[in-house]
Amino acid sequence: MVELVIGLFGPTASGKSDVAAALTDLLPAEVVSADAMQVYQGLPILTNRSPHQERLVGIWSLSHLASVGEYAPLAQAAVDEILARGNTPVVVGGTGLYFRAALAELDLPPPPRVGARERWERLYDETGATAAHARLGELDPEAASRVHPNDRRRIVRALELAEEGRSLVPGRDELFGGAWRHPTLVVGLEVPKPELDRRITERTRRMFEAGVEDEVRAALEAEPSATGDKVIGFREVATLPRAEAIEALIARTRRYAAYQRKWLRRLEGAVIVAADRPPEETAAEIVALARTRERLPRR
Repeated sequence: MVELVIGLFGPTASGKSDVAAALTDLLPAEVVSADAMQVYQGLPILTNRSPHQERLVGIWSLSHLASVGEYAPLAQAAVDEILARGNTPVVVGGTGLYFRAALAELDLPPPPRVGARERWERLYDETGATAAHARLGELDPEAASRVHPNDRRRIVRALELAEEGRSLVPGRDELFGGAWRHPTLVVGLEVPKPELDRRITERTRRMFEAGVEDEVRAALEAEPSATGDKVIGFREVATLPRAEAIEALIARTRRYAAYQRKWLRRLEGAVIVAADRPPEETAAEIVALARTRERLPRR
């Protein structure tokens, strides 16, 4: 029997976690999360953490500076371990780069040299955003074209990498296509935009009913890292009155979903499956697709 990994990608609120859980009811399967926000502890409501068991969820404190370079070997080890037991890994992603890193060997950027980050941060703070962005334009024009001058964290990281002869912008071929580490069925979940917008609105309102404001207030005491602070909705919930925070979070989540849909359209080899139906039906179609390729055992 040929081993197979199932990669499940889709926009936020498309029901990825529920479909993944339904797959574990149909297969001897285990789920590996590929979500850059769910790696953090302390924000289960805000990050919409699944009630179902998933690996690599809540593995770091909010003060930890997360990176795909640190995540990748953990995800790949989890996939290999699941396969070694004869089970099917289901990699569930909403973060494109984390998804690819779990499934493929990427040429990931190295960690910064000691003192390099602080040096570039001083440059940004002392000379200003425009000058720092201009310096990036000299060292890595492509990265500069992708990063806004006011995005201090990404400007600093791009300068660190440019100094090492690397780029913040991976090559398109590596990011969206290329060989997987194992035979992989990549499935994209599709939900019509009006339905996705409705789900996002309802989910956001449920977050506030469930106590997301108290969750965020407690999390602020952890002194979030630069990456922890970027969790969608974190600053909106922390700083805005409830009604404004709800609307701001809905708008930001819809923008993120649009970005994820664009990412999915560029993901090489993805099979699109409808997800505007019960997750059990979507999971059954995915299993049928996999078994057509004669790569999955029956439970």
